[in-house]
Order: sequence, then C-alpha cells, then structure tokens
Amino acid sequence: MTAGEDNLKDASLDRKLLELLVCPLTKGPLRWDAQNRELISKSAKLAYPVRDGIPIMLPSEARPLD
Repeated sequence: MTAGEDNLKDASLDRKLLELLVCPLTKGPLRWDAQNRELISKSAKLAYPVRDGIPIMLPSEARPLD
C-alpha cells in the first residue's frame, strides 16, 4: 500500500471514488489533501470539504484558495 492509499484509508475516502470525481465548475481533476480532508481543484482555486467520507461537491460549500 502506498502513502497516498494510506491517506485515503485514514480519511475514509474511497480511492475509486476519487478517480471518478471532477470539479463541478471546471470538470478538471481533483487532488486529495489528507491533512485538511479536502479535494483541491487547482483550476477553480477551490477546496471541497469531505465530511464523514462524503465529498461535498457544492461550490457554495467550497473554501476559496489563495
């Protein structure tokens, strides 16, 4: 198991789910931030929260990135 898989397991986010999800605004890829438990969209400059293993993919719930 790789370090990335360990991080996904710790945060209760399924690896297959992460491969399928895209940013709802840009349709671009997302990067998992295990420390903050967020999915990062570099193109939209947003961080989508993951609560109880469920990605909240609403732009209104996302945190803007600096």
